[in-house]
Amino acid sequence: MSASTLPSVPPPPAYFRIQDLALEDRPREKLIEKGCSALSNAELLGILIGSGTPQASAVDLARHILQQENNDLNQLAQRSVQELQAFKGIGKAKAVTIVSALELTRRRTTQHIPRNPFLADAQAVYNLMRRDLADKPYEQFWVIFLNASCRLLHKACVSTGGTSGTLVDARVVFKLAAVHSATQLILVHNHPSGNPAPSPEDERLTRKLVHAAAFNDCVVADHLIFTEATYFSFKDEGLLPAINPQDLF
Repeated sequence: MSASTLPSVPPPPAYFRIQDLALEDRPREKLIEKGCSALSNAELLGILIGSGTPQASAVDLARHILQQENNDLNQLAQRSVQELQAFKGIGKAKAVTIVSALELTRRRTTQHIPRNPFLADAQAVYNLMRRDLADKPYEQFWVIFLNASCRLLHKACVSTGGTSGTLVDARVVFKLAAVHSATQLILVHNHPSGNPAPSPEDERLTRKLVHAAAFNDCVVADHLIFTEATYFSFKDEGLLPAINPQDLF
């Protein structure tokens, strides 16, 4: 047989396609056979993406996205639909699927919070606020309004800012305190940078609101700085300003 009559061999694909994998190594089949825990983050994300491009499989796309997010799922969860669409191969439908899945995960972590939780310590406050502040790429300032028994009466976002700060109007805070008959307040704001350390402005604002609370028959019980991984409690760190009764006259 001459060279010209040999059957042609198709060129190898530009990438290793999922369908080229052994059946037990394909993400969907692997999940069904071995369970979710057997899959890597890239494989799980690849299932959400569904299909790849002529140059990359769905898992390859997932791996690239995770690399760009420093393999940090919390960082990925902060991305909007529009930001995810900036990745080649991720259209609107795939971006919506990813955002929806991550939002369900966030809601699952806070589903069992009781209606009027007892908020006597910083950890309980942190758990309560995860649903509101997790994955926020900008600062928000919240106030939690409590009764004398440390039971939640109401919580409200009183200010939204940028990536490095937000302004708070004390008049708004204490108007809400009066409306809800609150005797205690807990201040909460997030640091999108991930650094929980208070800034000088955080300390000044805390002093201002602590003193204003005393004039409005309230007590600021704590000020929590929220990050994805941890929190900073002014009360626990002994930084909650004390009130001198003479300062009230």
